[in-house]
Amino acid sequence: MKTSLAVLLAVPLLVASGEPAVRNRWADQPRGPIYAVAPPMHQTVKQRLMPQLEGLLGQLLRERRDMTLGGVRVFESGDKFLPGKIAAAMTYHVLDLPRGDPRLDQRLVDYADIADLTVGDPNDSWGIYYYISALHHLKDAGVLDRAVRPATLARLRTDLDWRRFVRPDLTLINLPNNYYGVAFSIARLRFLMGWEDAGASEALLAKMLDHYRRYSGHYGFADETEGEGRFDRYSVLLIGEIAQRLVEAGMEPTPEVKTWLRRSVDLMLPRFNLRGEGFEYGRSIGAYGETAFLEVLTAAARFKLLGPVEQRMAYAFSSRIAARYMDFWVDPATGSVDMWGQGRRTDTYRGKHRIFGENLSLARQYIYTDAIWNDLGYRDTAPSSDYARWLGGLPASTTTWFARGDYDRALVTVRDRGHVIGLPIINGAAGQHMNNAYYPVPFSPGMLQGSADARYPNLVPRITLTDGSVLMPLAWFRHVTVTRLGAVTEVRWRQDALDLIGASDARRDDRLAIETRYVFAPGRITRNDVVTGGNRARIARIDMEFATFSDGATPSGLTAISFNRGEVRSFNVSGVGECTGIPAPGQAYQAPTGAFRTVIRCARTAVPRAGPIRLGWSLSYNY
Repeated sequence: MKTSLAVLLAVPLLVASGEPAVRNRWADQPRGPIYAVAPPMHQTVKQRLMPQLEGLLGQLLRERRDMTLGGVRVFESGDKFLPGKIAAAMTYHVLDLPRGDPRLDQRLVDYADIADLTVGDPNDSWGIYYYISALHHLKDAGVLDRAVRPATLARLRTDLDWRRFVRPDLTLINLPNNYYGVAFSIARLRFLMGWEDAGASEALLAKMLDHYRRYSGHYGFADETEGEGRFDRYSVLLIGEIAQRLVEAGMEPTPEVKTWLRRSVDLMLPRFNLRGEGFEYGRSIGAYGETAFLEVLTAAARFKLLGPVEQRMAYAFSSRIAARYMDFWVDPATGSVDMWGQGRRTDTYRGKHRIFGENLSLARQYIYTDAIWNDLGYRDTAPSSDYARWLGGLPASTTTWFARGDYDRALVTVRDRGHVIGLPIINGAAGQHMNNAYYPVPFSPGMLQGSADARYPNLVPRITLTDGSVLMPLAWFRHVTVTRLGAVTEVRWRQDALDLIGASDARRDDRLAIETRYVFAPGRITRNDVVTGGNRARIARIDMEFATFSDGATPSGLTAISFNRGEVRSFNVSGVGECTGIPAPGQAYQAPTGAFRTVIRCARTAVPRAGPIRLGWSLSYNY
C-alpha cells in the first residue's frame, strides 16, 4: 500500500466561531493537573467552591433577570431546570450560616425575592426535584416560612408535582425510564412535606426498581434503552442516584439495591487515578464524568459497602476529583465552570445555554457528597499518603460485563502505569450509535477521546458500498473474549452484521461481517480487522480518521506518523488507503477536555470484490 502523508503542525481551535477568544489554560495539558498530594475535600469545597458559588449568587441578586454569564442571558436561555437549581443553591446560601449569624435575615429575604422572581418560569422534572428538595431542607431547618412567602409556597405546592411528567397509569410522558427515579424522589418529598400520602412514592419506587431489575439483567447495570445495549456513565451512576434519593427520603436501600451499588463500585475502583479523571466515553461526561464517581462512592461508603482501605482510597480519589473541578473545570477569569470554551465540547443536552444551571448543579453535587464524607469522619482529613502506592497494586486489566447472550456488552479497563484506558463494547442505540463517543475503540482522558455528537469515523472503518449504503462495525458484538498473558491484554469479537448508518437507531446489515482483535501492550495499542462478505456487497470506499491531541507530526516511512509533542507518539495503519494529516479543523474536532491538534484522515477506493479485507492500525504512547 502506498501512503502519502501531508502533515501540518496543528493549531488548536480554542473557541467556537463567533465567540471571543478565550485563553486555553490547559492547551498543553489536556489531561489537566496531577495530584501526587491532594488537599482535603472539605477544604476545597469550603475555601474554593463555596466562594465561587457565592460569587455567582451575588451576581444573580444584583442583576436579577438581566443576569448574563459567559455571554448567555441566563433567564432567556431555555434551561428548563433552572428555577429548581437556583432554589437548591440559594438553600446552601442560607443554611451555610449558623442560626444566629446577623446575615441570616437578609439571606432569607433574598431567598424569598428570588423565589417570587422565578415561580412562574418553566421548571420541569429535574428542576422540580431540585426545588422540592430545597424546600424540604428549609423545612427541616425551621426556616421555610421565612424563606418562601405564603402565596409563592402555595403555587409551588401545586407546581412541584411528579404528575407533570407521569401519566395516571404511571407511565412516563416522552421521557427515558431513568426518570422514574426523579418522579419517585418528588413524590416521596411531597409526602415528607405533608402534601400527599405515601402511596404514590411507594408505587413509583416499585416501578423504578422493576425497570432497573428488568434492564440491568444478571450483571446489575442499567441499560439506558429497553434492552438495546447502551451502557455508559449513567448505567453505572443510576444506582448511586437511587441510593442517594432513598437516603434523602429517609428509606433504607434493599439488599438488592446494595448489591447493584456494590457492582458499580467494583467497576469504578480499577479506574481510580492521580488526576481525578472520570468516565471517558459516552455522553454528558467531562465534569459530570467525574461527579458520577463521587455520587456512587459516597453512597457506598454511607451504606458500609466499602472495606476500610477501599473507603480511605475512595475519599482520597474524591479529594482529587474536587481539586480537579476547581483547577481544571472552573475558569478563574470568569468564575464559571467551563465545558464549552478553551476548545472543549459537550453534548447538546448540556449546551452552553445551561451555563448558570450547570454551575449550580455541579456545586450541589460537591457540597452534598462532601457532607457525607464529613459525616463519616473525614472533615479536613488529609487524603491517605498510601494512595499512589495502592494504585500501583490495582489489576492491570479488568472486564466488566453488562450483558451476554444474543449480543455481548462489556467494558474492558486497562491500566498502563499512569494511563487508564477503557474499551467500551456497547451499542449507542437510538440517537447515539453513530456518534464516536460510543464507538468500540480505546478511550483515555486527554489522550484518546471522542467528540460529543460527532460522527467522523474515529479509529473505526466507515465502509461505503457502491449502492451508497454506509456500514460501520458499531453495535452487534458476539463471542467477546478477553485474555491476559503477562503484560498483554487481548480482546476479540465477531460481528455477523454491521450497523447501517443513516437512521436514528442502529440497524443490522448482514451483507458484511467483521472479526476484530485488539492487543493492549505496554505503551502500545493495536487493532486488526478482517472484513468478509465482499462477494455479496461491492465496497466502493473505506474511510478512517484519528483525532489526537498530539502534534508536530511527521512521516516515518510510508505507513507511519510520529509526533514530537503529546501523549500519543506514533500512529501507523494498514489496509485503509492513503492518509493525510491536517490541523484539527473546527468544532467537530473538540473533546470534552479540549481541542484536538491533529487529524489523520485515511481513504481507500481500490477494494477487491472477493476475499477477506484486512484493516488495522497501531499507536504508541508515552509509557
